[in-house]
Amino acid sequence: MEILKIENLSKIYGKGETAVKALDDVSFSVNKGEFVAIIGPSGSGKSTLLHLLGGVDWPTAGKVFVDNTDMYQLNETQLAIFRRRQIGLIYQFYNLIPVLTVEENITLPLLLDQHKVDRKQFNDIVKLLNIENRLHHLPNQLSGGQQQRVSIGRALISNPSIMLADEPTGNLDSKNSSEIIDLLKMFNKTYNQTLIIITHDERIALQADRVIAIEDGRIVKDEVIRP
Repeated sequence: MEILKIENLSKIYGKGETAVKALDDVSFSVNKGEFVAIIGPSGSGKSTLLHLLGGVDWPTAGKVFVDNTDMYQLNETQLAIFRRRQIGLIYQFYNLIPVLTVEENITLPLLLDQHKVDRKQFNDIVKLLNIENRLHHLPNQLSGGQQQRVSIGRALISNPSIMLADEPTGNLDSKNSSEIIDLLKMFNKTYNQTLIIITHDERIALQADRVIAIEDGRIVKDEVIRP
């Protein structure tokens, strides 16, 4: 079942002679439960693509459908709500709210929607992430690996259609990197959570079901590793 569809997506920064085409007529689709790695050198357009898939930037042209909703036909308020409910975002530098506790950071998307927290789901997530004894800590009281676990919990709490991770291990040592990727793979396989990772690390990419390579804003390879 198709959960994500991208049609002729382009992004141009600037105008005239100074215009830079960061993304150039990109099209592909992702099925529910797929684990896709998007790779490419610095400046290839992979982060621009992730921002467009995540609804945090507007395309110059093209369409992005998430669970059959054309995201960029929504107005800014509708898009913000849709993004919060349907897209789980994990960043390299965690993007946690420094004055909120671990529990508050994880449940923030639900509280912003004025939705009641499902305590069983919450408890299951924090137990799997091994942070149940850190719920009342602030982000600056956690290690990098623990902060990224909180970021994963926040991304999962709304049961999103897709989870997007932008270099999720880029700020971690090798041990924590391996643990974070194992956790993401576990949620992908156990809960059939669609997962798209932007990475420059070939070792991470080769653990995905499928690898999409981008250069100069265009897809140069789209290869299924595990059918």
